[in-house]
Amino acid sequence: MAARIDHTVTSGTFSLDGQTFDVENNVWVVGDDDECVVIDAPHDVDAIVSAIGGRRVLAILATHAHDDHVRVAPALADVTGAEVLLHPADRVLWDMVHPDVPPGAELRDGQTIEVAGTALRVLHTPGHSPGACSFHAPELGAVFTGDTLFQGGPGATGRSYSDFGTIVDSIRQRLLSLPAETAVHTGHGASTTIADEAPHLDEWLTRGH
Repeated sequence: MAARIDHTVTSGTFSLDGQTFDVENNVWVVGDDDECVVIDAPHDVDAIVSAIGGRRVLAILATHAHDDHVRVAPALADVTGAEVLLHPADRVLWDMVHPDVPPGAELRDGQTIEVAGTALRVLHTPGHSPGACSFHAPELGAVFTGDTLFQGGPGATGRSYSDFGTIVDSIRQRLLSLPAETAVHTGHGASTTIADEAPHLDEWLTRGH
């Protein structure tokens, strides 16, 4: 059976630099009826387990380590037996959330993760955070961008460990170079496409965010 993309939304908070905001997060599950990977583990283990639907979880992939993306990652790992995979450059952010529980394994740029006969290629896309990663699934015509690229522009870079120039370089070099028809599945809000976002790069540069 071919791999498919399932989706759920969880609600909670995001905290950094002494401020807390209410947020809704996308959780993406890629797989078939037997096995899957989970992309991000924000606020609600039960909601994610429901989206998994009894399948074997091969890995929990963290797009980055802000608390609204990894808050329940260790708990989900305990429930599913799957490791949490995180880029090592985001370990400083992970340790703010889970100082006593390390992630399970490291993500690296160019790494391929196989699930249900489908390959997800890891793209290191720093800027929103140092270790932010996107996951490109060419066979599904999709890329999962976390908080790097949204409908309407780059992710936020006004907080610690973020940089606007870096995120623009990541988007330009790693994401806008993907096929135009690629669906962009984001960490928050609606999905978009590379074709819809690419024409607006100069606008983002002018506005500076």
